[in-house]
Formats: sequence, C-alpha cells, structure tokens
Amino acid sequence: MKKILGLFSILALTVCSMQAQSISENAIGLRLGDNDGFGGEISYQRHLSDNNRLEFDLGWRDSNNVDAFKLVGLYQWVMPLDGNFNWFVGAGAGLGSFDTGENDGTFALVAGDIGIEYNFDFPLILSLDMRPELGFNDEYSDDLDLDIALGIRYQF
Repeated sequence: MKKILGLFSILALTVCSMQAQSISENAIGLRLGDNDGFGGEISYQRHLSDNNRLEFDLGWRDSNNVDAFKLVGLYQWVMPLDGNFNWFVGAGAGLGSFDTGENDGTFALVAGDIGIEYNFDFPLILSLDMRPELGFNDEYSDDLDLDIALGIRYQF
C-alpha cells in the first residue's frame, strides 16, 4: 500500500509540475495569414489561470472578391510540450462586416483554434495556428474556412 501511495504521489507531483508552466499575464501583437488572399489581425491575449487564457483578434481580410473586418474572441487551453514550447486549443465566436464591391453586410462566425507556440526567454511569443471558422451569412460566408496564421506577440 505504501508503494502505491508513493507512486501516486510522484505521479501527482509530476502532473502538477507539467501544468505549472506559466503563461504571460498579457500579450499583444499581430496574427498574419488567411485562407485566401491576405489578412492581418491585432491580437491581444489575457491570462486567466495557469493554463487558460482569452484571445481577442481585430482583423481585416483582403482577397480578390471581398474585403472584410472582423472581431473574434476565443477561450484557449494552453498545455506545455517541451521546454518553451506549448500547444493550445480553443473555441470562440465573432462578428464582422464585408464589402464585395456589389454588396455589403455583416456576418457572424463560430471558430475553433489549434496551434503551437514558442515562448522566448525575452518577452516574445511566436505561434502558428489553424482556426476553422464557420460563417453565417448567405452572401459572404456560409461555409467552413481554414484560417492559418503566424502570430508574433509581445508579453507583458
């Protein structure tokens, strides 16, 4: 019984230390990329707990057929991989407006998020993520888009 209790204690401490890697209180920067054309977002991340955070992105999209602005909010779970590498998953929603040249309007979306990030020893985070977005508007975005982007953020 003592061996089982000792093994359980070691396992519990190992799991706690793996989840104890802290993420920054705040991070602000850019998220660059898109599924078609070019897009950029001003990105802000806010620490909630040891492995949870909120991310807010205000962005624009410029493609051959449409120009759009959008605001997306995501709740993310951050898990350590190795050293300064983390991976994260999240879910959220957003609103936006679009202009096709002929029509303009608004849209709503739901989004998922999965990615990997590297926290440098100085206050910088680089990330690469894929965000599937399901839009709701018949004229602009009523399908699934896979938004792939590179993130560069300053931590403070």
